[in-house]
Amino acid sequence: MSMKAQRDHTTLNRDIIRLRAGKKVLFQPRIDCWYHDRIFRDGTLSGPYAGMDRHDLYCALDVSPRVYEFNGCVERYDAVPVNRWEKPLSPLETEIHWDTPVGSISYIWYRNTSNAGEYYKTWPVKTEEDLKVMIWIENNTMWRWNQAHYDAMSVEWENMGLPSIFLPRVNIQKAMIESMGVEGTVYGLMDFPETMEEYFEACENNAMRMIDVIVDSPLEWLNFGDNIHGGVLSPQLFEKYVLPAYHRRNVVLHAAGKFTFAHWDGDCKPLLKYARECRLDGIEAITPVPQGDVTIDEIKEALGDEVFLVDGIPAILFDEIYPEEQLIATVKELIEKFAPRLILGISDEMSSTGNIERIKLVRDFVDEYNRTCE
Repeated sequence: MSMKAQRDHTTLNRDIIRLRAGKKVLFQPRIDCWYHDRIFRDGTLSGPYAGMDRHDLYCALDVSPRVYEFNGCVERYDAVPVNRWEKPLSPLETEIHWDTPVGSISYIWYRNTSNAGEYYKTWPVKTEEDLKVMIWIENNTMWRWNQAHYDAMSVEWENMGLPSIFLPRVNIQKAMIESMGVEGTVYGLMDFPETMEEYFEACENNAMRMIDVIVDSPLEWLNFGDNIHGGVLSPQLFEKYVLPAYHRRNVVLHAAGKFTFAHWDGDCKPLLKYARECRLDGIEAITPVPQGDVTIDEIKEALGDEVFLVDGIPAILFDEIYPEEQLIATVKELIEKFAPRLILGISDEMSSTGNIERIKLVRDFVDEYNRTCE
């Protein structure tokens, strides 16, 4: 890393979530999609950002990243050895195998040709027997703290923003996104519900083992990277599975003084009514119209004066098909309605078609607003 942060974003980040910053706002946009698409396509950035890596780009833009580089501070390991191996099937496909003492599972991982994205072509869990193997894996996953990684990242990302990590997705979200897919999860709940319940319990116990490590760590704000989407997760499923998991985690984390926020980046209208019941400190990536399915007023009504909004600016407003005036009007409305419980950012990320110079436009507006708060 060659560049340094131009200001202390970390202290402002901390002061805002601890309600010590008055009504000041931190602008913390996520621009990873824009950045990685260009690196994938061209191998480097161009123009005034030529040769910059992600860290230097944030320094050049003089804004704060959400510093998830600290994910490696909490390492997973197997209590009983699992043989993980892979077999290339084609230039774009790799078959992954996990061999355990209770059986084996496999899946196919697929790479894109247009960007660096990867996804499941087949799921690890296809049958009830596969799920039993996955339960064993969850029950035998352990966690430990890596101080060397924390120290290295603290130097590398000094003053850029508070260190953060993702916690494992809650039970049903983990099934839908990581192990079974939406269709497989729905069929599993109907065809072998007792085994599904055992899997969900194993997932939550695993997450709590990780939380036990985090409780004694210097990490202050923690993300539940759940990718909640009301289009596939019904209110009934949310009440039955997600709410109890949030409550269990937050009891322990809040007792340790941690700030928690969850990632809701899909359509949220059916689930917003639960926002305050989750006992979270904040919710990340709720996306208002014209991109999402809720208005800013609906978000405010749901969060009230209790829950932080993390992000809030529809990503598509950074595309030139929308006027700059609309972008700034949205930023102004978000600040007026949510500060001081606001970490301003992009819901969810600026796309590869966004105009990176609009980041500076919002930065300057926020800087001018913050000067009025001094």
